[in-house]
Amino acid sequence: MKKIALTAGILLASTSIYAVAQEAAAPSREGGFGLGREALPEEVAAWDIDIRPDGEGLPVGSGDVWTGEELFVDYCSACHGDFGEAVGRWPVLAGGFGTLDGEDPVKTIGSYWPYLSTVWDYVHRAMPYGAAQSLSDDEVYAITAYLLYLNEVVDDDFVLSNETFADVEMPNEDAFFMDDRAEVELPLFTQEPCMTDCTDGPVEVTMNAMVLDVTPEEEGAGDDAAEAEEEAAPEDTGPDPELVAAGEGVFRQCQTCHQVGEDARNGAGPILNGVVGAAAAHVEGFRYSPAMTGAAEDGLVWTEENLAAYLTDPRGFLRGNRMSFRGLSSEDDIAAVIAYIQASGPAQ
Repeated sequence: MKKIALTAGILLASTSIYAVAQEAAAPSREGGFGLGREALPEEVAAWDIDIRPDGEGLPVGSGDVWTGEELFVDYCSACHGDFGEAVGRWPVLAGGFGTLDGEDPVKTIGSYWPYLSTVWDYVHRAMPYGAAQSLSDDEVYAITAYLLYLNEVVDDDFVLSNETFADVEMPNEDAFFMDDRAEVELPLFTQEPCMTDCTDGPVEVTMNAMVLDVTPEEEGAGDDAAEAEEEAAPEDTGPDPELVAAGEGVFRQCQTCHQVGEDARNGAGPILNGVVGAAAAHVEGFRYSPAMTGAAEDGLVWTEENLAAYLTDPRGFLRGNRMSFRGLSSEDDIAAVIAYIQASGPAQ
């Protein structure tokens, strides 16, 4: 009798489970999986933080360049340097002008990015590192304004806001275009290759694959002229001590990136020992920008005249170099800091 009662109980339980299964919504790809709920309009608005290239989606707010500099030093300079020149292997944010067609292109906000909305959105969405989306809207505007200033897109009195956003023209915007390779390149690459009539005459080997520009200079050439020049050179008494003392104060603006003296080490910028009269990019072991190494290959020498022009407007003197310092406006300060560097740093 117990067995009959137990069997009847199992049958009732199975019937009950079947009834519950019949009442529950069956998962269906056509009608959804029966999970979650439709997002509320307020939730969608909170997630929708992207900014369009024309500025659509920007919040109301503003920030100026100098406020942005202070915020950048506090939140960003540990990785990106005081002037966007980068620290270690963190990304460079400024410079790189004219390098995109070189062997080592430097892709920055100024040299590569086509839309300002990308800058604002990235700072807003992902920065500061480790505390993403902790900046206020005005702080994001200010940091973005400072980044534009570092990349020579705006002047130092510029104020970025939701109203001035569309006035900013990114330097590389016109270099981007729609991908037309399916219509332009693919038909060319899928044609039958031409293997005949490459030249009108017989085929000749004109050069090999070895490096061709390694002809050594003749030994002794120019020695006589150098000796004569050395004999005629006046005695070097060194820079004026008073000028050197004044230059020590001016050099404090350079100490963030550069060192000079017997114990000097490379930092964000190279050591400056012996820079007066030396060839550009002469410090071994320092990774110069392509613009600077290119200038060195073109024969740039740091004469006092060239150094003065460079210190007046570093980015104007050599576009694309990584020195984002805005420059010295006083000729007296420039002469003094050159004298200090010349007196403090032994030749390399």
